[in-house]
Amino acid sequence: MQPRICPNCSSERNIKSGIINNRQRYKCKDCNYNFTVNKLGKKIDDYYVNKALQLYLEGLTYREIERILGISHVTILNWVKKYNIKRPYKTDYHPTYKILNPQELSEYFKNPKNLSGAGVLVTELGDKFMLIKWERFKD
Repeated sequence: MQPRICPNCSSERNIKSGIINNRQRYKCKDCNYNFTVNKLGKKIDDYYVNKALQLYLEGLTYREIERILGISHVTILNWVKKYNIKRPYKTDYHPTYKILNPQELSEYFKNPKNLSGAGVLVTELGDKFMLIKWERFKD
């Protein structure tokens, strides 16, 4: 059996102290703190955290990122707060995005008209690619 670590003082000296809601309760011998076994919540892969924050920095809204990655916009908002991510101020550019498979991406770059007048970023998104393009707002 693994020793439980007290969340209050990080001590491994604890004893069983009953069961609450079908979860074992423990009492720390050093600080007399009562605690239960940690919940094993749903863990989202770090790849999606990084991708969501990257897309946020590229100018996509929380809801757009939610539709692309399938992760709640509230979760993305919490990650932005947790990691203290600040979006750069760029009022004269507007990002647009497309999700393309490798063949569509190749066809997109073959057309010279798609390469002029805007900045482009290509990022991997699972088995597809996301193309983000910045265009100036038209007055």
